[in-house]
Amino acid sequence: MRLQYPSNVKIIKLPCTGKVDLIHLLRSFEKGADGVCVIGCMEGACQFTSGNIRARKRVEEAQRILDSIKIGGERVQMFNLSSSEAPQFVKVITELTEKIKEMGPNPMKAESSKLKAQNMDAQSSPLSASSFELQAHKEGISL
Repeated sequence: MRLQYPSNVKIIKLPCTGKVDLIHLLRSFEKGADGVCVIGCMEGACQFTSGNIRARKRVEEAQRILDSIKIGGERVQMFNLSSSEAPQFVKVITELTEKIKEMGPNPMKAESSKLKAQNMDAQSSPLSASSFELQAHKEGISL
């Protein structure tokens, strides 16, 4: 029996959730993810000793940061499940997907679209100081 989870969920497999760094969580939102769910092994059952505990602390830090920048910390969650809990995995993912749909799209998507449009306008018009700084930054040139 194959269990179905929402098709918009992208699974990224890691050997241990301890490999998930704060920057990975935040970069997901920068790249347009509406939500992130970290699923690790049961607490006390990590084969790498405490990877899932480190991951939980990083998720909590990401939640604080996302709340502080008004994106919403509830968009990133962590759950502990064993590999034999596939039905629970589907339930967790489906519920989180629905919750995130209710919240609406990632606010950074709209901001990113505006910046891209402004950048396209700047590239088609004579260079202003701000567009030059943006282009210089993209090229890795320090001003």
